[in-house]
Amino acid sequence: MSSFELNKVVGAILSVVLVAMVISFIGNALVQPRAHKASDMKIADAAAPAPKKEVKLEPIGPLLAAASVEKGKAQSAKCKACHDLTSARKNKIGPPLWDILMAKPGAGAGFSYSKVMAGMGGAWDYETLNGFLANPKRYLRGTKMGFAGVKKAKDRADLIVFLRSLSDAPKPLP
Repeated sequence: MSSFELNKVVGAILSVVLVAMVISFIGNALVQPRAHKASDMKIADAAAPAPKKEVKLEPIGPLLAAASVEKGKAQSAKCKACHDLTSARKNKIGPPLWDILMAKPGAGAGFSYSKVMAGMGGAWDYETLNGFLANPKRYLRGTKMGFAGVKKAKDRADLIVFLRSLSDAPKPLP
């Protein structure tokens, strides 16, 4: 290799280093980096979302007296995609809903419930179903049920009366 070619290679390397240094100096002048104090780094606290207000639901009991099984059956079309509503009690994406009223949550045989559903305790009474059907994700945080909920209380009452009818011996109304 001749000395002329060696000078070109060394010149190219020095040019790259020089350009990198100039870019670094310009970047530092524009950004003006400085050491940060611990008090400057409260980003996580400031960015935390405000807690949601709890929504109070009206009691479902008075609405159940005027609820319609037929209208509830129409509302149940939303449920059929994921739940079996027949006495065959087949598991689908969700557990079967036959005889769900007053049953223990998360206790159906052969279905893999979420941990929060299995540990819920109590029973699927009228008010529990009302709260859950209004917004499952808010009522039971961690549930696997992806349903958005039934917003209107009258529609929930109709659906609950229909679910009550899915039994060989329907439970009494409150």
